[in-house]
Amino acid sequence: MRLILLGPPGAGKGTQAQRLLHHYGLVQLSTGDMLRAAVAAGTPVGLKAKDIMASGGLVPDDVVIGIISDRLDQPDAANGFILDGFPRTVPQAEALDHLLQSKNIALDAVVELRVDENALLQRVENRVAEMTARGEQVRADDTPEVLSKRLASYRALTEPLIRYYSERRKLLTVDGMMAIEDVTRDIRRVLRRSGVPMSKFGVRRW
Repeated sequence: MRLILLGPPGAGKGTQAQRLLHHYGLVQLSTGDMLRAAVAAGTPVGLKAKDIMASGGLVPDDVVIGIISDRLDQPDAANGFILDGFPRTVPQAEALDHLLQSKNIALDAVVELRVDENALLQRVENRVAEMTARGEQVRADDTPEVLSKRLASYRALTEPLIRYYSERRKLLTVDGMMAIEDVTRDIRRVLRRSGVPMSKFGVRRW
């Protein structure tokens, strides 16, 4: 099973990814983790990424694709994976498609966690108010203002992926505003209904 989780900041992608990893016996391909591992291992693309990051630059898509390519060649990725943090744009999705095709790997599904942005902002506002009332320090990156900027960036750069994958009949949409258990249950339901192949090692119980 090869999956991508889509959804705006605060939609619960990280939580659901961990539950799916455990349930289906998959590996999580996090671009941040893969970049750090490649740099530490001193691979050719890792060394290239290290130089770019040392100069304060953003790692270009072709380097990230190279690191994903190396990671997909590792034995534990053969059973299936969930991509975390990539792709974020349509050009990245196109590059990923070309990479997977070159390795004869099929992307099974892209699961979109659809949420109400106003409700997400309200949740953050409530959490900040509760923490402030308790005298707790609020993280600078955990405020309604920061979330608003991240949501705007998502709409501009990442939301077009919904149409991209819908046109390729890969998109499955789940209501991300439900309780965590209900979201997990619905993801598993839509995966079964769409005929996505399960892990060759079987499905694990919670």
